[in-house]
Amino acid sequence: MGSGGRLYCAFISACLVVLGMLLMLQVFVGFRAPGPRWVTKDGVTFTIISIDNSRDGAQPGGGARGNQPERSGSPRGFETRGAVFLESEAGVLRDYMPKFYQDENENFTQKQSDRSQIDLQPWAGGQPSFTAEVQRFIEYISTTQVHCARELTAGEPQEEKVLAGSWTVCLEGWFLNREVGPCVAYSFSLDQKDAGFVSRMASLAGCEVHQFDPGARPVPGRDEREVKRHQTWLDWREPKHGSRRNTPKKLGLIMESLGHHKVEFVQADLESAEWKVLENLVLDGTLGRIQQLVVTVHLHWAGFEVGGSEAGVVRFWYSLLKELQGAGYRLLHSATGPGHTILRHRLAGVSSTYTLSWVNTRWNY
Repeated sequence: MGSGGRLYCAFISACLVVLGMLLMLQVFVGFRAPGPRWVTKDGVTFTIISIDNSRDGAQPGGGARGNQPERSGSPRGFETRGAVFLESEAGVLRDYMPKFYQDENENFTQKQSDRSQIDLQPWAGGQPSFTAEVQRFIEYISTTQVHCARELTAGEPQEEKVLAGSWTVCLEGWFLNREVGPCVAYSFSLDQKDAGFVSRMASLAGCEVHQFDPGARPVPGRDEREVKRHQTWLDWREPKHGSRRNTPKKLGLIMESLGHHKVEFVQADLESAEWKVLENLVLDGTLGRIQQLVVTVHLHWAGFEVGGSEAGVVRFWYSLLKELQGAGYRLLHSATGPGHTILRHRLAGVSSTYTLSWVNTRWNY
């Protein structure tokens, strides 16, 4: 055989070796590659490999957002030192995603027990506007959404409901089921400002009442049998390792420590920490374990760990309360408090604080 023939045979042998290596590599990848395997009608099996094309390789908080399109870290004109918020506009990428990718992402999202951020509502006026956001927010918190035939209020006569700091809870039969035992009420307030709520929930509603005030001290001669007092406080953050017994805790941890899976009434005046606490209740699912929620909101400043433009802050407040509505809560009563300032702006016809009473219409025992 000539030299040309030998070169030809060597070339053919090399091609066969390379082809064999490629076939082995394909089989190896088929067994090792992550992702679901799909079988076509012809019986051919192939593997889908999902590739994260986000800028940092992970969603904020470490959780996937399912079918949400890639977004910037913060909404337009909004900055935050806490959670990252998402715009609520529908994502266009969903319409172009193959069906099997949608199913895979939806299944992954459904396995997540906790959300990592709330969804921001669209701008009130289509673009950032402090005036438009305030108008929408005040109208929302001033409009009741549910009626109760039997109410327990902050005082008698009924007209006292309009006074500053007043509250209302519903004692209607379909909200309370005494067959399961006495109701449970939590009250969070500093300097005993919740004395009226605590007293009436114990004496008139017949609830097992727990009062939380880190600065409270036992008063000699006072009957402590009706009310259980705790020197701890409500927080939205995880307690630090090795913290003291009365350290601030999330509501879910407080309920667990007291042996309560569900609580009928929660009253909270948290001195501007209410926004982050409410956000935490929404994100970790504790909101569904509360029947009625009475919260005093403070509007003279953004609140702890809430930042951004003035329009963005009010939009966040509104979006957070819309999350309550999405969870089945309806506004039973709204009472104005002192002051006429919102984010340092003195405005006519508004108050700096509002006490909002909500009822969970999806409650079940």
